[in-house]
Amino acid sequence: MSEPLAYLLTWTTYGTWLPGDARGWVDRHRRHGEIVDPPDALRENRAKARMTEDAVILDVPVRHAADEAIRTVCQYKEWFVHALEVRSNHVHIVVSAGDVSPGEVMRALKAYATRAMNALCQTKPRRHWWTRDGSKRYLNTEQSLHAAIEYVLHQDVSWRKE
Repeated sequence: MSEPLAYLLTWTTYGTWLPGDARGWVDRHRRHGEIVDPPDALRENRAKARMTEDAVILDVPVRHAADEAIRTVCQYKEWFVHALEVRSNHVHIVVSAGDVSPGEVMRALKAYATRAMNALCQTKPRRHWWTRDGSKRYLNTEQSLHAAIEYVLHQDVSWRKE
């Protein structure tokens, strides 16, 4: 089996999309996470009760810091960023990383972004900026790669102008 052309990685900020969420959610114990589970208010309330910090909404300066940190680590590791969007409550990236697993890529990107965001917020650094895991999609064809890039690039990016 050959390595994928790229990955579409998505992860949310801490507390903004909990298990049981009315928008649907994916049980992280599922093998590939393709099945979206229906809303479950009881499960969502239990998840909220276990939170140790407030939910995270990223403001513009923090989004810029995360974006820059992610691009920097990708350049350092020689991973190619096809598209990146840091939103107020989630991140999308289409990245080619050779034979590095998508989980390893996601962990590195989250770690570097976390350090940059905590450096920016020195008076109140956080322990949790991100959810534990995220979505990892393999892009094995040119068609899937281009579709993922289009998806990421054509979201609202007006925050960059602020």
